[in-house]
Amino acid sequence: MDAVRVALLREVLAGTRWLADTRHFARALRTSVVPHGGGLLLVGTEAYEPWHLTAHLVDEAAWSGTPELTPTLVRHRVRPGDPAQLSVGLGRIEAARRGETLLVVAPDEPGAGLLERVGDARRAGATVLALDAGGRELRAMSHEALSVPDEPDLELDLDTVQHLVSAAAGENSLPAPAPRGRRLRDRLSRLADQLTAPPPARW
Repeated sequence: MDAVRVALLREVLAGTRWLADTRHFARALRTSVVPHGGGLLLVGTEAYEPWHLTAHLVDEAAWSGTPELTPTLVRHRVRPGDPAQLSVGLGRIEAARRGETLLVVAPDEPGAGLLERVGDARRAGATVLALDAGGRELRAMSHEALSVPDEPDLELDLDTVQHLVSAAAGENSLPAPAPRGRRLRDRLSRLADQLTAPPPARW
């Protein structure tokens, strides 16, 4: 999702709590990693690997001149022959220490093994952040959490929130608040029209 689409999405969500919530979470992420020179570990659940958030944080780290935002993707299954950047297994969480940050993305309930490792990392002094769908156990052991419940009326999903968080984490200053506008459903419809419209003709 490029900067233009993020800007349109923010316009759509103006007047909702999500802009403030995602910026608050992004600020917690940034202030956790920048003073320590990085040390960001990113892990999903056994059924979900946060590839897109990893890629977006890498981009934001480069664009904002904040290399500390570059994450290490921790994977539940590492296969022989995987490149080095994709060969970090769950043992890395067990080795997490003070000054490191563990960001857990969990659209489904984390397994007991992951929760145990997250708890161990917190006890060892690592900062734990969670983007989830409302799991109580993960939230209880997190220093900061942002939940996006899987509810039809919410009209927002965890993938979209990840885009907002990564974009906000790369901001070097907070933008001016967007004006309040139409109902969220109307604004979502307008955003869909803008994103699916054909590009303007070039002469």
